[in-house]
Amino acid sequence: MTESKPLGGKIITLPFLVCSFIAAIAGFLLIKRFIFGLGSVTNLSDGYPWGIWIAYDVVVGTAFACGGYAMALLVYVFNKGEYHQLVRPALLASMFGYTLAGVSIFFDVGRYWQAYNLILPRYSQLYSVMFEVALCVTTYIIVLWIEFTPTFLKKFNKETLRRRLNRTLFIFIALGVLLPTMHQSSLGLLVYIAGQKVSPLWQTGFILLLFLISAITMGFSIVIFESIVSARALKREMEIPVLSKLAGYIPPLLGIYLAVRFWDLVGREKLGLAFTGDLKANMFIIENLLYIIPTILLLSPSKRSNPRWLFVSAVSMLLAGAVYRFNVFLIGFDPGPGWQYFPSFSEVVITLGLISIEIIGYMIFVKRLPVLPSLSQA
Repeated sequence: MTESKPLGGKIITLPFLVCSFIAAIAGFLLIKRFIFGLGSVTNLSDGYPWGIWIAYDVVVGTAFACGGYAMALLVYVFNKGEYHQLVRPALLASMFGYTLAGVSIFFDVGRYWQAYNLILPRYSQLYSVMFEVALCVTTYIIVLWIEFTPTFLKKFNKETLRRRLNRTLFIFIALGVLLPTMHQSSLGLLVYIAGQKVSPLWQTGFILLLFLISAITMGFSIVIFESIVSARALKREMEIPVLSKLAGYIPPLLGIYLAVRFWDLVGREKLGLAFTGDLKANMFIIENLLYIIPTILLLSPSKRSNPRWLFVSAVSMLLAGAVYRFNVFLIGFDPGPGWQYFPSFSEVVITLGLISIEIIGYMIFVKRLPVLPSLSQA
């Protein structure tokens, strides 16, 4: 097994300072939000109660954070131990992504001070999909931090505690596979219950399956993306052999996704809506072109072994999943006449601030904790 070790180096670098500056501006805007309310920083309304904070920070952001889930499926469920060196970096990114998604909910809801009602049995809504998603995501955040705890214990030489935790870690790994399977599919169900308010291009009974497959493929893609970017930025050797093998799982999954997607549209006689030339149709075409690009590229073994094409494929896949989820929650959503929504400057900056905090956290953790594998020992 490949040994992990802290990368070392300076914490305060130019990227760190840039991200800190963006996060500081976002923090100022959040103070304004909590003092003067949602209307002071957002363009949300009764027609569009879910804007970019839900669409990106939760729906897209948690899919970007599915690297840990996807690698757990591959390594622990399908017993592909050769990918074990990718697990801990993927787990770290998932931990930050999901934690910040959970925190961002407090920015979006009106009565954030009553969020604790989620864990009070008398307020439980067992037939509510929103309750299921909220409870699953909250539990999964806790599970991710527990799964990452051995890394902290290794750093501080708490070997006895680490061995004890490792004996029970399989329970949390199992939960780490079950919980995302539940809530990633249920995110699609949140829109399905909106009925005719969602365009027929995206409103389908297969939306749970489509959301789940897209989450897994985005999970594999974010692992490839982060490995290549971190290798470039942190001047590490690239993990191309193992990333190339990992990329081989993406085309079959995307093939299933696209087959279900278009078979469903043809069966419902709604495919013609993709060629009307309006915003929804154009976004549908962009979304699926972005899916088709990595499907074709990654079918070629030579492309999968080329860092440039691997990176292009991963970016295309991540954009495809992001556009798909934005299309479902915002572009394809029509609450009725008189309602319009476009994110305010403050909404965008706060979202960028959350991303910046995630990058800062990642840089600190990989430089001070044994996260990244020592490839010289691989």
